[in-house]
Amino acid sequence: MRQYLPDKGHCDGGGEKMSKNLGLTGDEAIAYAAKQSNVDVVAAYPITPQTIMVEAFSEYVFNGEVQTEFVCVESEHSALSACVGASLTGARVFTATASQGLALMHEMLYIASGLRCPIVMGVANRALSAPINIHGDHSDMMGSRDCGWIQIYAENAQEAYDWIIQAFRIAEDHSVLLPVSVNIDGFVISHSMERVDILDDDLVSGYLSTRKPLITIDPDKPITVGALCLPDYYFEIKQQQIEAIDNSLKVIEKIKREFEGLSGRNYDVLESYGIEDAEAALICMGSTAGTAKTVAKKLRNEGHRVGVIKLSVYRPFPTREILDATNGLKAVAVLDRACSFGAPYGALCSDLLSVMPGEEEQPRIFNRIYGLGGRDITPHEIESIFSEALEVARTGTVQGYARTIGVRE
Repeated sequence: MRQYLPDKGHCDGGGEKMSKNLGLTGDEAIAYAAKQSNVDVVAAYPITPQTIMVEAFSEYVFNGEVQTEFVCVESEHSALSACVGASLTGARVFTATASQGLALMHEMLYIASGLRCPIVMGVANRALSAPINIHGDHSDMMGSRDCGWIQIYAENAQEAYDWIIQAFRIAEDHSVLLPVSVNIDGFVISHSMERVDILDDDLVSGYLSTRKPLITIDPDKPITVGALCLPDYYFEIKQQQIEAIDNSLKVIEKIKREFEGLSGRNYDVLESYGIEDAEAALICMGSTAGTAKTVAKKLRNEGHRVGVIKLSVYRPFPTREILDATNGLKAVAVLDRACSFGAPYGALCSDLLSVMPGEEEQPRIFNRIYGLGGRDITPHEIESIFSEALEVARTGTVQGYARTIGVRE
């Protein structure tokens, strides 16, 4: 059997931030973080490009490195069903999926959030069929964007590792108690190896501690879960979910500060580059942010006032942070890696427009749909979007609010 991620390596740093460096793919980084998180139950079904997450974790189980109940099921629907049941007993639970697997989970996504199950799930974002495509775009998670889960998008394997550890703290906070998905771009991150700084096992264990469920399952004191709820109470329960996901922004802020003290790495719900003096900016999620920042650096060196806004937390949508980041900009190009068929804009752009105050001074916004089915967006194409944004900033006129880029005519 293949031996994943040997638990040996060079240690650097010191004190609270003791770590080691490993060469890991995004999938392996997520598996390693789950391993260190003392997960009680993993239930999953393999699907490309997620498979390695649970395959690597199954090696940890086989080798006796974790005391986790690994449940092999017949489908993704069953996987999340098993996770819901385990979570309700007070177990710490992890799963992973992608694309059609996430689509098959769709019913259970709503049940997991509605029953307030703090499940953490790794998602290797992949295009949806038909036609069949195994490569990365955001169509799968955008199709489930309103399922009541907290949704995080990582730029690279290091972020994926760090966010998984933080996700358990976020999900299990008693003012939140909602499931969290940590998303990575299929193949671009899931299968690309890079250096990942791994924290010491004891540091992670101390940071997470043991899950403390609100209720204890006792066979002698049975309770009903998921009962029929008619108009007299259903709306109030949904209101509680609204309040919980709104509360999660404050919880994420607190937890990320604590994680920074542990690791020296800081993660905001929204990160920016070069916007302090920018006239035009590009907003995106996932691995594209790295390429966009490289292009922006080149253009800034040439004297162009451009910047990049990377959204790390997509749900809940960080309205205040978005408004602060875009304040003073004259033009914003929003990159969506998914198509909202029949809608005037992609999902991210629609959300952005919905929170804008509608004042004359607000930036002019346009939308570009890119990278469907794993097609690369090149630095040249990103540079062309920046050039268009600078022209919009200069003239105040948008030519075509939503268009695709990178498609052969």
